[in-house]
Amino acid sequence: MFGFGKKKAAGPVVYSRKEHCISRKNIDGDALKVLYRLNQLGYTAYLVGGGVRDLLMGRRPKDFDVGTSARPNELKRIFRNCFLIGRRFRLAHIRFGSKVIETATFRRNAQTVGEIIEHAAEGPLEDNAFGTPQTDAFRRDFTVNGLFYNIKDFSVIDWVGGMKDIRKKIIRSIGDPAIRFREDPVRMLRAIKFSARLGFTIERGTMRAMKKYHSAILTASEPRVCEEIFRLFTYGHSAEAFLMLWETGLMGDLVPELADYITRHGGRKCATFRYLKSLDKYEAVMAAQGLEASNAVRAAVLMRSVAEARTAMKILVNRLHVPKSVYFTGVLLLESGARFEVTPQRGRMRFIYNRDFADALDFNRIIARADGKDESILNAWSDLYQEKGNENE
Repeated sequence: MFGFGKKKAAGPVVYSRKEHCISRKNIDGDALKVLYRLNQLGYTAYLVGGGVRDLLMGRRPKDFDVGTSARPNELKRIFRNCFLIGRRFRLAHIRFGSKVIETATFRRNAQTVGEIIEHAAEGPLEDNAFGTPQTDAFRRDFTVNGLFYNIKDFSVIDWVGGMKDIRKKIIRSIGDPAIRFREDPVRMLRAIKFSARLGFTIERGTMRAMKKYHSAILTASEPRVCEEIFRLFTYGHSAEAFLMLWETGLMGDLVPELADYITRHGGRKCATFRYLKSLDKYEAVMAAQGLEASNAVRAAVLMRSVAEARTAMKILVNRLHVPKSVYFTGVLLLESGARFEVTPQRGRMRFIYNRDFADALDFNRIIARADGKDESILNAWSDLYQEKGNENE
């Protein structure tokens, strides 16, 4: 699929159309419009990041992002459907109906290595300086995310060795991981997410840095951490992701009660991972129907055995600052098991009118399947819920 025989030169390795599998027919049509328009006006514009990685792996990208030499105000003038967002670094959201093609000016790291280390505890790097394609590639997190696709000649441009790592199925930090993870500790969560999602191995030096500097995650923005934790659920490999979270020490930093529970109850063999595997299988079925489990279901499955319902969910509120809506629904789900142990009787079915009933049914199916229990009573409740839905149509 790829041409890997080339030696790395001073510049990027450029893979011609014959040396990779990306086809324009697999690229979103509106992303192509943005790329062609910018190139026609004399700007450099590439498809960048995870979209290129997924196309090279034969996957359908969730997003198609564009990197360009055009400045934000120039993008605003070029595209009437362009909206600029952000204060630290302005991004262009070019809208096509409900779809957004995120377009960013090439950037470079604005601080020196010494400054990065000196100010690491103050938060992520202020990377708000414009740059070149080369500097933009080197400021990205992992080599597999540092590839560019050039619509002018259909080539893939590789400054960082990303093509080689895709072939080897490796997640590798761009640059010294000890610096990059202190620069932005959330990158450690992203390494786990990509490893679990793609089935890739985290490169030895990158993993070593994660295990050494895992506590730096406590200096990261709480909303960003919470967002990345819930993203670990979204690709059907949460069991693998949370196992890595525990093994690297990150779980002990973020949710020590959960880490302690896993350590005391068998480590890798802990029931928590069995429940997460059941969740992953259930979500795979839901995904085929265009659905996904709610964050309350995911949180309840994760904390299923750790403590009493309210205590378990309060741990997530206190540690990860999950929304109160997740807390209240999660408590209901964790306390709902007794209701589903009794066959429903007409006239005593008010529970099915609860707005969280569908989540409760999902949660209890996930747990029942993990424990190998009979689902006949759950099926009876589901049938009544379906009848209610048909009556309301």
